[in-house]
Amino acid sequence: MSFSNEQLLDGLNSVTTIPLIPFRGGRIDYDAHAQNIAYLMENNHLSDDRPRVICVAGTSLIHHVSYEDQNKLVEVTGEVMGDQGILLSAVVPNPLPEADNLIDRQSALTRSPDAYLIMPLGGVYSLEGFLETFSQFGHKHELDHGARFLYYHRQAGDRNQVVHLIKESSAFIGIKVGTNESEVEPLCRDIGDQGMVIWGVGDRSTEAARLGALGHTSGISVLFAKAGDMLNNAQRAGDYEASLAVEKRISALEEIRFENGRVYNYSAVVEAMIQSGFDDIDPGESGPFNPRVPPEVAERIREAIEGILDLH
Repeated sequence: MSFSNEQLLDGLNSVTTIPLIPFRGGRIDYDAHAQNIAYLMENNHLSDDRPRVICVAGTSLIHHVSYEDQNKLVEVTGEVMGDQGILLSAVVPNPLPEADNLIDRQSALTRSPDAYLIMPLGGVYSLEGFLETFSQFGHKHELDHGARFLYYHRQAGDRNQVVHLIKESSAFIGIKVGTNESEVEPLCRDIGDQGMVIWGVGDRSTEAARLGALGHTSGISVLFAKAGDMLNNAQRAGDYEASLAVEKRISALEEIRFENGRVYNYSAVVEAMIQSGFDDIDPGESGPFNPRVPPEVAERIREAIEGILDLH
């Protein structure tokens, strides 16, 4: 199934689920990944039969896997999803020739991504170079593959160039805001109807929705699928009180994930999945640079999830 721009934009006004990459013995467990994707697809509580949105793999260790493994992850995800959902592939944009090759290869898959999420640019670059290079990059892959892109905005200094990119490049259809809520309203105003603004800092998303963000990203939907779906259903309906009620339930877990510069963004989800005892999901063991959390953090996670297991 191919989504038109209009269908894709409406479909992305949703919860973008970002399942962790499960590892065992230092290697990706693709069977576990497939099981987690199946859980997300089989537990879709979005209103109006809207399609599930899955992104591989956000900041959930995408910087720690090879391009070969990343292609395999996208391939496995697409095989499980089929045409029943919207598939996003996260791409680290440097070195740029490798990113070009990654998109060329993924675009040739039987089930290719519906859009690509460009991760924050690293290294030294000028703002002029940022806009010029990404404009050319987007144009090339739009021409070659019909590719569409979102940009993950996390560096506040890039803000004006990101706005120009969305407004001037037909390949870039929106941004994921990874900075703070104060940026949401001005970004929505400046981008207008030329692109969408998605909240990109987890399920504590009610205020961002009030300010104009359309949809949000979730790293805990792989364990609590109902939570992100209920949040988005309420936000699309303009029922911010209902959204806030759900948000309050998951806030303790989100606080652990995002504190101290997101140091437990990945490992807190692994721990919560293990402690939950659910057998229809598989977190693996731990990942590169992300061991199991310390005992005191594990206890906080136990307390955070004990009253919300019904959101699985």
